[in-house]
Amino acid sequence: MFRKIDTFLLCLVATILIATFFPCTGNETKFFQILAIIVIGIMFFFQGARLSRRAILDGMTNWRIHLAILGCTFAVFPLLGVGFHRAFPSFLDADTWTGLLFLCCLPSTVQSSIAFTSIGQGNVAAAICSATMSNILGIFITPVLTGLVMHQSASSPGGITSIMLQLLLPFMLGQMAQPWIGGWVHRYKKLISITDRTSILIVVYTAFSEAVVQGLWHRVPAAQIGRIMVADSLMLFTVLVLTTIGSRLLGFSRRDEVAIVFCGSKKTLASGVPMANVLFAGPVVGIIVLPLMIYHQIQLFVCATLARHYARRAAGHDPSKQPQPRAGQRIEE
Repeated sequence: MFRKIDTFLLCLVATILIATFFPCTGNETKFFQILAIIVIGIMFFFQGARLSRRAILDGMTNWRIHLAILGCTFAVFPLLGVGFHRAFPSFLDADTWTGLLFLCCLPSTVQSSIAFTSIGQGNVAAAICSATMSNILGIFITPVLTGLVMHQSASSPGGITSIMLQLLLPFMLGQMAQPWIGGWVHRYKKLISITDRTSILIVVYTAFSEAVVQGLWHRVPAAQIGRIMVADSLMLFTVLVLTTIGSRLLGFSRRDEVAIVFCGSKKTLASGVPMANVLFAGPVVGIIVLPLMIYHQIQLFVCATLARHYARRAAGHDPSKQPQPRAGQRIEE
C-alpha cells in the first residue's frame, strides 16, 4: 500500500523546494513566464487531439446526470466556498481564501474521475462525457465565475481573452488535427502524460519563484498550511455527502451515483494551475494554487478509498469480483 507513492506529488514537492531555494529572478523570470505559456499551449493542444468525440456523443443522451454533475461543479462548489468564507472569514488569510474560492470555480478532472468511476463500477460513459464537458465549459465559465465569486477583474474581457488564446485556441487546434495525429497521440499517451505534468511543474516553479522572492513562506506559515488542509478536507467531505444523498434522493441508479460522486466532487489540477497563471498575475499565484494542490492530493486518497468501497458493494462483498487498478495504472491527473 505504501510502496506506491504518488510520484507526481513528489515532483510537485520537489519543484516547490527548488523554487524556495533557487527561485528564478530577473531575466530568468521572463524566460520561464514565456516558457510556461508555450508548454501550457502544447498541453491543451494534446488534450484536444486525444479527446474522444465518440465518447462525448455516446454519453450526451443522459442529460440528467450531466446536469447534476455540472450543477455540483459550477454551482454547489462556489456556493459552499462563499458560505464557508462568510462563516469563517478569519480562518484563512485573504490570498489563501482567494485560492480556495478559485478552486471552487474550477471544472472537474478527466482521467482520475473516469478511473475512479471505472473502479467503482459506475457509469463510465457518462463520466467520460461529463468530465470532458466540464473541462471544455470551464474554459468559459471559470473566469466569469471567479469574477462573480470574488468580485474582481478575472471576469473582465481581458481575462477571458487570455484564457481563449492560451487554452481554448490550442485545444481547438488539437481537435482539428485529431484525424491526422489522434492515433499517434494515443499510441504515445505515456509520453504525452509526461509532457502534461512537466507543463504543470514549469508553471508551478515560475509561480512559486515569484512568490518566494516576495516572501511567500513568511506569509504562509506551517499553521496556515494546516488550516488549508482542514478547509480542503471539509469542502471535499461536504460535497461527497451532498452528491451521495442528492443522487439517491433524485432517483439515480447506483452506477449513476458513482459517476456523480466522483465527477462532481473533484477539481482539476491540470487545468487549474494554467488558469490561475492566466487569471492572477504576479507572485500571488503561488499562494492561490496552494489550496488546489493540497485538495488534489486529498481528493485522490479519499476517492481511491471510496472507489474500493463502491466496488465491494457492486461485487456483493466478493473480493474475487472486485475490479482493481491495473499494475502501473495512473489516476493522479
